[in-house]
Amino acid sequence: MKKTLLFLFTLTFTQLFAQSTTEKELETIETPEQIESYLATKNSKKNKVITFNEEKHKTILAKALFKLGIGRTKTVENEFEKTFYKVVAKKSKTYYRASYIYLDGSKYTLESINDLRKNIIGRYNAGATFNFLAKQYSMDANANKGGDLGWFTNGDLHPDFEQAILKNTHTIGEAFTLDIPSQNWYYVVVLTEEPKEIPEIEVLKIVEPKV
Repeated sequence: MKKTLLFLFTLTFTQLFAQSTTEKELETIETPEQIESYLATKNSKKNKVITFNEEKHKTILAKALFKLGIGRTKTVENEFEKTFYKVVAKKSKTYYRASYIYLDGSKYTLESINDLRKNIIGRYNAGATFNFLAKQYSMDANANKGGDLGWFTNGDLHPDFEQAILKNTHTIGEAFTLDIPSQNWYYVVVLTEEPKEIPEIEVLKIVEPKV
């Protein structure tokens, strides 16, 4: 009986010590350089900095982390691991949203593509939904989503595609063509949302096995 109690006491003490050590270490970490150095001491690929986007990430965990201030930590436990999430930065970025129909220039001549795009835009302007047209004509997997790109920001896509969006010369709902000849990529594009400032947080994630 005494041996059992001693074992349980030792186990509990070890767990509490490990927990307090990690929490104390995380309290001292603030700058990107400190984060990089700290991660270099951790061998597991589970330990990393994660960016949460308020529009894209709507899990219970993400919502809880967005409520925390910079420097605050949330701990999540399961049977085998304890995970620490420390909010290290908060910011907002401008995001854009568009849908596209992709036509492969390696399979069709430019003349055929332009004729097809003229027909697609004509049908769209006549009342066909872009979602329907993308599923019918687009030549990549995004056709299954009706061509919807979701929210994206500068640096997420091919620079030529982004510039056509960022220069903001087209109105919401207007269909226009976009060519990237160097890649044999040809598009019909529609902007579906006004640019939007979306909050983001950067979170340091540290995972430790339970002792």
